[in-house]
Amino acid sequence: MTAHIVLASGSEIRAHLLRQAGIEFETDVPRLDEQAIKAALLAEQAPPRDIADALAEAKARKISAKHPGRLVLGCDQVLDFEGQLLSKPASAEVALSQLKEMRGKRHMLLSAAVIYRDGEPIWRHVGQVRLVMRNCSDAYLENYVSRNWDSIRHAVGAYKLEEEGVRLFASIEGSYFNVLGLPLMELISYLGLQGVIEQ
Repeated sequence: MTAHIVLASGSEIRAHLLRQAGIEFETDVPRLDEQAIKAALLAEQAPPRDIADALAEAKARKISAKHPGRLVLGCDQVLDFEGQLLSKPASAEVALSQLKEMRGKRHMLLSAAVIYRDGEPIWRHVGQVRLVMRNCSDAYLENYVSRNWDSIRHAVGAYKLEEEGVRLFASIEGSYFNVLGLPLMELISYLGLQGVIEQ
């Protein structure tokens, strides 16, 4: 038996991962002021991990109210660079500036997932990936942003590892699924233990 869950996200990548794993789902995209939530948490000096978790929970909670009895999955991903939260770049100039600042250094991607049922959280997980960027030249970074801007403008940290962004990195520690924004292995384990999907 395959689960039927509601994905509270408009992310094509997350939808693709669930489809590839044979998990049946439907999508219902929440309308949230994510920037306001993020700004409030930053004002309280919340760590990046808590911000990712809170945003994932807000999405699941909002959609759960519309789907009684259903499992609703909310997700969010943030980038923690030396304790500073980096988001999707607002412009190509911001993307280039972020990449120049991160080169040669370590940062962390935090991928949060929260499941709600009937307005209550029943499972949560925050996956972590540690990445070290190569010491790329200014010229390469400028050309990288120019070539890939249409794609990386939607990506936290201004890169996509599944595309040319993989060339930016010297080392990556952690699950590739977390890099893509979904702690898929942990989600599958939870759904299997609950008898929601076959195992």
